[in-house]
Amino acid sequence: MATFLYRVGRLAFRRRWYVALVWAAVLAAVGLGALKAPGASDEEFSMPGIESQKAFDLMDERFPGVTADGATARVVFVAPGGEKVTAGENKRAVEEAVAELGDGSQVASVVDPFRAKAVSEDGTTAYSTVTYEVGASDLTDASRAQLERTIDGARDSGLAVEAGGNAMAEDGGPGGAAEVIGVAIAAVVLLVTFGSLAAAGLPLLTAVIGVGVSMATILALSSALGLSTTTGTLAMMLGLAVGIDYALFVVSRYREERTNGRTPREATGMAVGTAGSAVVFAGLTVVIALAGLSVVGIPMLTKMGLAAAGAVVVAVLVALTLVPALLGFWPNAVLARRARRSGRMEKSGGDNGGTRWARFVLRRPLPVLLLGVLGLGALAVPMTGLQLGMPGDEAKSTSTTERRAYDALADAFGPGFNGPLTVVVDAKGDADPKGAVTTITEGIGNTEGVVSVSPARFNEAGDTAVFSVVPSTAPTDEKTKDLVSVIRGERNGVEAETGATYEVTGTTALNIDISDKVQAALVPYLIVVVGLAVVLLLVVFRSVLVPLKAALGFLLSVLASLGAVVVVFQQGHGAELLGVEQTGPIMSLMPIFLVGIVFGLAMDYEVFLVSRMREAYVHGERSAQAVVSGFRHSARVVVAAALIMIAVFAGFIGESDSMIKMIGFGLASAVLLDAFVVRMAIVPAVLALLGDRAWWLPKWLDRILPRVDVEGEALSRRTEADPAPAEAADLEVART
Repeated sequence: MATFLYRVGRLAFRRRWYVALVWAAVLAAVGLGALKAPGASDEEFSMPGIESQKAFDLMDERFPGVTADGATARVVFVAPGGEKVTAGENKRAVEEAVAELGDGSQVASVVDPFRAKAVSEDGTTAYSTVTYEVGASDLTDASRAQLERTIDGARDSGLAVEAGGNAMAEDGGPGGAAEVIGVAIAAVVLLVTFGSLAAAGLPLLTAVIGVGVSMATILALSSALGLSTTTGTLAMMLGLAVGIDYALFVVSRYREERTNGRTPREATGMAVGTAGSAVVFAGLTVVIALAGLSVVGIPMLTKMGLAAAGAVVVAVLVALTLVPALLGFWPNAVLARRARRSGRMEKSGGDNGGTRWARFVLRRPLPVLLLGVLGLGALAVPMTGLQLGMPGDEAKSTSTTERRAYDALADAFGPGFNGPLTVVVDAKGDADPKGAVTTITEGIGNTEGVVSVSPARFNEAGDTAVFSVVPSTAPTDEKTKDLVSVIRGERNGVEAETGATYEVTGTTALNIDISDKVQAALVPYLIVVVGLAVVLLLVVFRSVLVPLKAALGFLLSVLASLGAVVVVFQQGHGAELLGVEQTGPIMSLMPIFLVGIVFGLAMDYEVFLVSRMREAYVHGERSAQAVVSGFRHSARVVVAAALIMIAVFAGFIGESDSMIKMIGFGLASAVLLDAFVVRMAIVPAVLALLGDRAWWLPKWLDRILPRVDVEGEALSRRTEADPAPAEAADLEVART
């Protein structure tokens, strides 16, 4: 591996113009494809194997064309204090607004609240549902503007008018302040780390190019593959973070090899052969973790994982080819200022912050280990109270009309009104379908926790009916989840009595089913991903204990970060500082996201840091000294890489989308804990306690494992046999 990548690095350095032109051509091609690609339509969410999805499928089959996924807007009218919407002027203003809402070119239907009895018991609130002929992403600007004009006009009459529904959602998509903030902080970190504008700018430039290729490819394929804007955001988030980090490690190793007296071309080959090997295996662990999301069985999640994995692959290829090519154009620009001015390279070595910290841990391994484990354990405790759900409009800021509409409906019609359950009755095998449906509606209506049941609506064949059930509790309340379980639990008795059966669906039930499925898939996912990664690290480090230690350290950091997410987003401690105005259950997919993404990133630091220790150990140093050597060469760069990732992820906390905000906070917390507590403290403490046993591998396993030579042992023998003289390096520095 190291020898092959050494040749790749030297070739990219020598053929730098060709490499640069190839990447420019790729970027232009995918960019052109993205511009010509049709806009992505609404992604059809599906969840195979759960009851809610089966009910949706039954509705599509028995009510053809009725359940088309058109955009909807629910416009809420609230009378001023002490008045009623049914009063003369207020009623007239509502009727005029409803008539105007129906004038839109893409509007399919508008419900008159007075005819549909969509008025609260106290008469203060009414709502009208607007259904469009097209999905939310296909609504024109004119349709949205017409909806907003109508709302503003109704407000002029003195009514409080708000609107919710997916017609109000604007395409956020990737791009914006989050990425700018992350890149700006990354630039500062790189500048402090390298002390050179070129050295700081090169990783940023190559990362942006890699993200550009990835995002253009996603946009070009979004219509054909049904990729959502969230998919692009996740791919950008990861592509930017790992792209900067991977280039950072190659550039850092290049500078180190130059200080060892190598020519620019030879230093580039050595950097790609050694640091590039770590990049390849670190990237593989991230790809395994992301591609493993397909184990969960959620098509949307699978697409997001594969798209993000593709962005990581592009970042690896950029680090192995474009970075050495750019080093060929400016071989001395990335060096320290003193080296550029004097024309001579100073030999690296001596103590630095990394070696001092490593020696501190080596002197006190047990206290450091206990402190790190207990600290992470304490942070993980809140995770035991984790509640999963899918935050909706209730999680949005009170400055949004969607949140105000949600609150108005909850106040007027009860907290469960915003999350009705949909019951689909299949009476095909019953001799009296209407009698069976009546029995079912009465039974569910008498269930404790049910406020009301709507009249059943039959299909043309008369063998299937649909009705709504309004719970007494909010959609994300645990009591609502219990109610769904109770209604489903009564099904067997009803089926035996009537011969008909039913299924419960709707957004609320769907979210409950998603949470249950994700929780059930978490353990198999962990087994698959951690198992494959442990095998990969076993090949890389040729050690049994090091991969196991890496996996256990990851579990500690991910549980602690989940605990931090619970503390902020569920319990509300410090939520206002992050702009979280409404706490509630944690997004159902959050544990899977955190496990998948953080595992790959955690293994990045494991590979980068421990591979230098392994390299020193293989080259004859004692185990304790190898730990110090690993920190001497890697600690500063690992810290910089972690700070960059934290900055990139933390930038997304400023997004308005609660899902992106939660993911950004969770990932930033996980990287912070994993890099600075697990990898920088627990790892050296464990290696100090294990000593030479850390690198133990049974002889029979040593014989069957492939040798990949990540530590570059073959390169060391090669360069020792034919070293690059320091004088030649100095002459080249002076020439260039």
